[in-house]
Order: sequence, then structure tokens, then C-alpha cells
Amino acid sequence: MAKHASAAVGWGHHHLQKRWLLALLLMLTVSTVIAFFMRAAFDSCDRNVSVDNVISSARDSVQVADKRAPQIAAAKPSPLSFMKSKIVLLVSHELSLSGGPLLLMELAFLLRSVGAEVNWVTFMKPSETDEVIYSLENKMLDRGVQVFSAFGKEAIDTALRADLVVLNTAVAGKWVDYVLKEDIHRVLPKVLWWIHEMRGHYFKLEYVKHLPSVAGAMIDSHVTAEYWKNRTQERLKIKMPETYVVHLGNSNELMQVAEDSVAKRVLREHVRESLGVRNDDLLIALINSVSRGKGQDLFLRSFYEALQLIKQKKMQVPPLHAVIVGSDMSAHTKLEMELRDYVTQKKIQDRVHFVNKTLTVAPYLAAVDVLVQNSQGRGECFGRITIEAMAFQLPVLTGNSCRGHNGNSSERHNRFIAPCWERRGDNSGETYCETSYACREEAYNRKERVRKGERKISRTSHGRENW
Repeated sequence: MAKHASAAVGWGHHHLQKRWLLALLLMLTVSTVIAFFMRAAFDSCDRNVSVDNVISSARDSVQVADKRAPQIAAAKPSPLSFMKSKIVLLVSHELSLSGGPLLLMELAFLLRSVGAEVNWVTFMKPSETDEVIYSLENKMLDRGVQVFSAFGKEAIDTALRADLVVLNTAVAGKWVDYVLKEDIHRVLPKVLWWIHEMRGHYFKLEYVKHLPSVAGAMIDSHVTAEYWKNRTQERLKIKMPETYVVHLGNSNELMQVAEDSVAKRVLREHVRESLGVRNDDLLIALINSVSRGKGQDLFLRSFYEALQLIKQKKMQVPPLHAVIVGSDMSAHTKLEMELRDYVTQKKIQDRVHFVNKTLTVAPYLAAVDVLVQNSQGRGECFGRITIEAMAFQLPVLTGNSCRGHNGNSSERHNRFIAPCWERRGDNSGETYCETSYACREEAYNRKERVRKGERKISRTSHGRENW
């Protein structure tokens, strides 16, 4: 565990640190499970309310869920109540509409809801004003989270008096050296390091050299945890601290929609109408921030090949559509322009739809038939969008580079493995097309197959695995 426990402020003895850290991790896991049971309470409260009056539109559906959540939370004691009056400092490497920062924000709100004093600093921020950062910071301030500069005296003072410091992602490790300097050993024994990354360029001493001295590490999946343990020992010759695997959970708001058939139907109709997609069309989504490592370019190439295959073989199938959620035209990145140019060049503008980055993914999960999680290179850890899609009972089509998803492969729920998604130059259209339709068929038949007790894995000639 930590080497400098005697210097920690507010944590006391070594064994007490460990108990606190373990309790926090256990409570985070329990709080995830609680969300799944809240639906029953909502149903019993609203039996006399007309569904048609309550959910008249997609927006109303989400708003109703937002209003109900605080009522249920107030009725049941929070498993994080032991953090009341504790001081917490959250250190994020960036503030954006991507997985890591949004997960940390949700933790901030959970801690605030039980009366903890929560402080937030962002290590890397652009010099110019950013609308997303401005919006997210104000959202935190509205919820009682204190936001201040990562480099001022206030950040150092807060780190010294905090009961818990959470470093979010491996990159946040640079903040420790840059800001704390001679006070570093007073803070390390109370640091919980929340790591999400798997790519090779994060395994650098300049980022993670203090890992052996922190109180503990929290990682999203067993596969990612094992990967970090092996890589740090073999490449960096350092030892991981005590490591806890805490699987990601879905928000209460998302679960409300996922378990409400009326809300899902309304959202599906609303989103599809806005995209120009009919109800019977097959809609495939990739929901990630647009970047080279996420594989949106390969996704579009495979999608185009699938369209060509359908035309060549004169297949009698519903029209195929693709939607990329996570676009950002204001950034004018090279990849963003390449994607749109490719769509224009291939004349598939009526089949490919771009949606800007958003905090609200539930409407799109309700609207699509298949989710694609297609990272490249060393791959991603187990992405949260995956379990959000599974909450909507969507089939998830992953590439072999999505290494974190291998942690779920032994169960194979809602999961297909498609080797064609790797960057190796082979023709992937046929496999992609057939796997996509297999996904849709699997989604329709899944409940019936589970009811009959079928538990057989069959391998097809195209390299996918069906549950």
C-alpha cells in the first residue's frame, strides 16, 4: 500500500487508510447495483398516472426520469454516506464530453449528494474559452462542486487538507510532480488513482512513476488491471499498488429510459424521424468521440462495402443506415473532414448521419439496432458505452482491438467478435454486413432463446461467436 502513511493528512494509520479506500470502492459498486432496483419503486408510485399524459414526447420521458431520481435517492440511505463531511479533491487530465471526465463528474455528484466537500481541478485546459468546458464547469458549480485552477495555491492547500485525492487517468500523474513538488509525499498516501487507458504511450515513467506510493489504483475491468500489472513490471520495472477492479455502472437516468418501453419507443421514433430513418430500416451506431484510434474511418469504409455487397447480390434486406455520434465540426480536425469527404465522395449522404458530441446517449441507444465499438491499435478498456448499450439489450459488435471487451468474452452476452475490423487491408464488407444482420436477428430472438434455456455457443465460418 502506501509508503508514507505517517505523513498523510486526515487519514490516520495505515490500516485505517486501507479500510476507507476499500469501503469507498465497495460502496461505488453497491451504488451501481441500486440503480437497477429503483424502477420497481417508480412503478408502484405511478400506477394511477396515465402514461400518455406523462410521456407525451421524448423530452418529457427524460425529464420525468430526472424528477423521480432525487425522490428515490432521498427515500433510501446512500451507501456513500460514510463520506459525509469528508474533503475530496478530484484531478482530471481534461474536461470534455469523453468517458473519463464524465465518469469523474458523476462521482463528484454522488459524493456531493452525501454531504462531502468536493473540489475539482483540470490539469490540461486550452488557453482560449471553450464552450464545453464552460458548460461542464457551471454544471458542477450548480451541484455544489468547487472548481478552481489546477496550478494555484488553492489546489496545493486543498490537496494537503483533503481526506481523499482522486487522480483520473494515467496522464493526471504529471500534475502530482508539476504542482505538489516538495509536498508530494504528504499527498501520495491518500491518492486513489483511477486508470482507464490501455494504449502503449501511457506506459511512461513521467506519467506513472508514483504508482507504487499511492494508496491504491482503481481500474474498470480485470483484463485492463492485468494488462497494467504486467506492463508496469516488465517495461517500467515498477510495482502496481493494491489494485481494485470496479466495473462501470449506468446512471439512474439512463436505466429509467432503458427499462421503460414507452419511453424507448417515443425516443426511437423521435430520433429516427430527425435523421430521416424509417422504423424498419437497420440503423448501426458508433458512439465515441471522433478520433483516429476509435476507428470511425474503418467503420465507414466497411459500411460502404456492405452497401455495395447488398447491391451486387441483390439482397432483399431493409435499408442500411449508419450514425456516428461524437462528431465535432467546430474543431475542424483532419479526421472529421476526411470522414465527411469520404461520405460525399461515395455519395452515401442519405445513409450516413453525423451527430455532435452529447451528454445524452439514451435517445440514440433507443433508436439504433446495433452498436459498434471499434477501437484500433492497442485498443480501449471496457468502454462505458458498451454496458449502456447492453442495458438497452442491443447487440454490440466489437473489433479484436477492443481488448478491454475480452473481459466479457467468457460470458458472451450481446457480444460478437468480428476479426474483419482490424486494420489489415482485407475486404471486410461481407463479414460486416452479415454480422450486422446476425446482430439484429440475435436482438429479436434473445429473450425467447433465454426463456428456452439455450446456452450454446456456435462458431460461424466468418469468425464471429454467437451466444
